Amino acid sequence: MEKLKEFINRLIFIAGTLFLTILVFTVAWQVISRYVFNSPSIFTDELARFLLMWIGMLGATYAFGAKGHLSMDYLHTLLPTSTVRTIKVILPILGIIFVACVMVGGGTLLTLNTMQQYSPVLNIPMGYVYLILPITGIVNVLYLIGYVADELKAKESVK
Repeated sequence: MEKLKEFINRLIFIAGTLFLTILVFTVAWQVISRYVFNSPSIFTDELARFLLMWIGMLGATYAFGAKGHLSMDYLHTLLPTSTVRTIKVILPILGIIFVACVMVGGGTLLTLNTMQQYSPVLNIPMGYVYLILPITGIVNVLYLIGYVADELKAKESVK
C-alpha cells in the first residue's frame, strides 16, 4: 500500500507541477498580450480558471494524503487511548462513505451530465473540467483505506 501511495503522490506532484507551469505561462501570456500587444488573448482567462480548479483539487488531495489537512487533535488528549484508537478507525470509514458518495458518486454524475455542455471559449466539454472531482475522490478513498489499514496494523501490534 505504501508503494501505491508513493506512486500516486508522485503522479499528483507531477500533474500539479505541470498544470501550475501551464497556468503561469497562460497568465503571463494574458498580461503580455493585453499590455504589450494591446490585443488581449481570449482563451487565457477560461483556461486559467479551469487549471486553477484542477490545481486546487490536486493540492488538497496531496495534502490529504500527507495528513496535512485540518484535524481536531485536542479531543484525543481528553479521551482514553483505546477510545482514540477506535475513533481513528471509525472516522476514516465515515470519510470513505462521504467521499465515495459526494466526490466519486456526485462528481461522476456531474461529469457525465455536463459532457454535452461546452465551455464558451475553449469549446471543450465541461465534463472534462469536472472530471477532477471523481479522480481526486478515488485517490482520497485509497488514502482513507490506507489510514484504516495502518491503524488496524497499529492496533494489532499493541495487543
